[in-house]
Amino acid sequence: MKRVAVAMTDGMLHFELSVAFEVFGPAPAAVTGPWYDLVGCGPDAVRAGRFLLEPDHGLDRLADADTVIVPAWADVDVPPPPALLDAVRAAHDAGARVAALCTGAFVLAAAGLLDGRRATTHWAHTDVLSARHPRVDVDPDVLYVDAGTVLTSAGKAAALDLCLHLVRLDHGSAVANAVARRLVVPPHRAGGQAQFIAAPLPERPDHPLAALLPWAIERLDRPLTVEDLARRAAMSSRTLGRHFRQVAGTTPLQWLHVQRIRRAQELLETTDDPVAAIATATGMGTATTLRRHFHRTVGVPPDTYRRTFRTGER
Repeated sequence: MKRVAVAMTDGMLHFELSVAFEVFGPAPAAVTGPWYDLVGCGPDAVRAGRFLLEPDHGLDRLADADTVIVPAWADVDVPPPPALLDAVRAAHDAGARVAALCTGAFVLAAAGLLDGRRATTHWAHTDVLSARHPRVDVDPDVLYVDAGTVLTSAGKAAALDLCLHLVRLDHGSAVANAVARRLVVPPHRAGGQAQFIAAPLPERPDHPLAALLPWAIERLDRPLTVEDLARRAAMSSRTLGRHFRQVAGTTPLQWLHVQRIRRAQELLETTDDPVAAIATATGMGTATTLRRHFHRTVGVPPDTYRRTFRTGER
């Protein structure tokens, strides 16, 4: 029986804590042999948001685990406590596999476990992680990174993906699928799949782009150009570009590209339309073009994406 120890200290987020206990706690019916011995390790009492937690052991017992889970760190501007960093380092030095969920990557980085390694975290914090820890190879575009003995994930749902990935490594796909069915989540999203980031829209109804962006989204099947958008917004192409950078942090064409990919995702999830028809509906032209851009942006081909989100067995 493999021991999974969840690091528990003040300043962690309760969602990722609960993810670890849901995935590694109760054994699914498909398991006929040993499951996990799940324990929580932390100080005498731990405050996670509005919840008060009682760990089973002290942080020093992380070193006895086969796998250590480090949940999300609530405030990335607050340094993790030295006792947590020491315990995580000691566990890794003792041979434990250490996995950080979401902003738990900041704990691993502060402990020095990500130096020289590829890692990820929630997309909203990847720039901060990269700037604060330049020796870490931060990948902002993936769901999770398996670097062997050190693993990191993006936010919330991706924490589930990483935990299911660990179950798949330990017990195989059938068992991981059984856990996923119990949780009613997709059994397998590859780590290299892109984080799904909604393109921001203006918050003020009087913003120059407030009417333009919905207008463009309704016409994704058409060959829109920057000039078309600028004409509709009654401004120059240069002014349009400046507004897009302020609101979306990108160019008008890149924003259009993201919207086309997101529309393709929706159609793959909700319809049985062939890829060629989806390519037409999203302004991609041909199935070949859609497959190329979809794979480059999302990280998996359209057919693989559809299978992941449309079926219960993988």
